[in-house]
Amino acid sequence: MLVRSWNVFNGNTSPPGRRAYLREMIELITADRPAVVCLQEVPAWALAIVGEWAEMAALGDRTRRGRPFGRRITYLNAGLFRSSLHGQGNVILVPRDFTLRVHKTITLNTNPFCEEEGRKLGLDPKLMRLWERERRICQVVKVERPDRRRLLVSNVHATSYMRDARLADAELRRATNFVDRQSEIEEVLIFAGDFNVTQAQSQTIAALLEAPPESRWSAAGPNIDHVLVRGATTSTVRAATTAGCSPTTRRSRSTSTSEVYAGSPSSPAIGCSAATTFAMCSSSSSSSSSAPL
Repeated sequence: MLVRSWNVFNGNTSPPGRRAYLREMIELITADRPAVVCLQEVPAWALAIVGEWAEMAALGDRTRRGRPFGRRITYLNAGLFRSSLHGQGNVILVPRDFTLRVHKTITLNTNPFCEEEGRKLGLDPKLMRLWERERRICQVVKVERPDRRRLLVSNVHATSYMRDARLADAELRRATNFVDRQSEIEEVLIFAGDFNVTQAQSQTIAALLEAPPESRWSAAGPNIDHVLVRGATTSTVRAATTAGCSPTTRRSRSTSTSEVYAGSPSSPAIGCSAATTFAMCSSSSSSSSSAPL
């Protein structure tokens, strides 16, 4: 089973141009029929139709509302307006033959949370207000495969603030606590998305990787996009690129993704990638740094 996570940047290229290529990106990332795809920064108007493009079931949640005629205005220059007018959200794509059991979200940067964590981190009031300005969420979707294997998939897009990675890391800690509360025995857990922190910057990721064996997660990705897995053995993380893609669908921020393969002695293996893939095959071996779960 292949799982991918990609921040599609509202369909923009790098550097941003006048035209967006959202549909081409969706068709590219789903061309080889992955089992799960986690998307971030999807235009709000596209949340309801990306599933049609991918021929998959789409579970989308809006993080920013669009304005009237926002899509039409953005069409004039996608690179200039980005999501400021048409809004955006996050999406989890799964095959249509998967059974949806649960779909929940949690807002990670609520006002009480930002104020409480901000005081702990010694942030000034202005930065606290800035932190909560753009809504950040963690999606949780529970699905059952036709073979009755159950998965919990979480999709996160954390705050981007280059001056202080602790903001994103605090959101990740809240997201992982939420995922833990939703998890059930015998579920394979996937925690994916654009974390906006590297493994070296994140105390939360370090804690997940150093947990006791029964609750330990797989290795993180090499950059800020990650796919971590629990409940299945994984291969090593690797970086994936869009070297074979047309220039119009490349995006420097999304060319680096992490992939991992995972499985368990009693079930198929699973492969994941932070912005690329997650796969299943029969294996019970250890993790390696290369790709699908």
